[in-house]
Amino acid sequence: MMEKRMLGRTGLEVSAIGMGCEAFESLDYEASEKLLDYAVSKGINCFDVYTSNPAVRSKMGKALQKYPRASFVIQGHLGTDWQNEQYCRTRDIEAVKASFNNLLQDMQLDYVDIGMIHYCDDKKDFDIIFEGEVIKYAKELKEQGIIGCIGLSTHNTDVALWAVETGLIDVIMFSVNPAYDMLPACDDVEHFFEEDAFDVVYEGIDPKREQLYSICRNEGVALTVMKPFAGGLLLDEKQTPFGEAMTPVQCLAYCLDRPADASVMAGMSDIEQIDAALAYLDASKQEKDYSLVLASAPKQAFRGHCMYCGHCAPCSVKIDIAAVNKYLDLALAQGFVPETVREHYEVLEHHASECIACGNCMSNCPFGTDIIAKMEEAASLFGK
Repeated sequence: MMEKRMLGRTGLEVSAIGMGCEAFESLDYEASEKLLDYAVSKGINCFDVYTSNPAVRSKMGKALQKYPRASFVIQGHLGTDWQNEQYCRTRDIEAVKASFNNLLQDMQLDYVDIGMIHYCDDKKDFDIIFEGEVIKYAKELKEQGIIGCIGLSTHNTDVALWAVETGLIDVIMFSVNPAYDMLPACDDVEHFFEEDAFDVVYEGIDPKREQLYSICRNEGVALTVMKPFAGGLLLDEKQTPFGEAMTPVQCLAYCLDRPADASVMAGMSDIEQIDAALAYLDASKQEKDYSLVLASAPKQAFRGHCMYCGHCAPCSVKIDIAAVNKYLDLALAQGFVPETVREHYEVLEHHASECIACGNCMSNCPFGTDIIAKMEEAASLFGK
């Protein structure tokens, strides 16, 4: 049976295991409906819809129409836009308004439960949001009942703390996993990915992150979790900084053990992945125990690893960078290019060899990935 948790002070009850929207990019409507129906049948009621892709939002909205509106919680993002058939982040208020209105129309919704201000990772952007039109618009939507509460998504501990201090933010979507939690507090999120970032003795959660979790719990600000598996690295013995792969159950247990964490938005692209996440619900205490994995200090950094989050978009030549990196990493992990991976790469509309090395993607990436080098490696490996 699904574990339900209160979403902080909002009064909403959400499933401990939530669902992101990335999988629906590659699924047709029938497959999307089947996946959503299965998730709902298993008690998942919290869905993050960060994407500005109208096709994805329409598929999700249509599939959810058969269920009572009060039975599911939508975390819809303010500040994503769809330009030239690509996702992008925006603070232009007219684009923010148009995209949010399109979200409501695409998903056939009268309101969104959580109006999530999208992806703020530095002080300059924070000031633009909270001293400008974006927060005013969010407050207007809340007053009109078009959003139930205001949220903010970030990977940066300081930004999250500032958001709590405003008193305006009820939900923070935050990157939570044991690798990130061990890193010292820093104003610059890029510090998380320096070469020596993990050359420390693991002594528990970094004090500033621990402070964030405690303050959120005390203030009634809920956390919804992104990156619970660190883009899959924690599940891969070859890439994890801990020297030993964690299981999905251990990763989810770690996240849900943090104070204020209400729902983990796990990436789930098929029924098997849903079942792997839901295994947390029936897992034994021993199966959930992650303490032994964290007993030794990690000795490698995350720099250079793509988390497939899509923040690198928009690409100047419309390459789906996250997809290219995913197929590249799958092939590298296998030591060869499996036919299924090659076929998926082949059908991409644009390939890595088309990269013009403009660097726009790298300035957008919150994980310090050398995307140009990754495109060169993919082009060499796949031959295009």
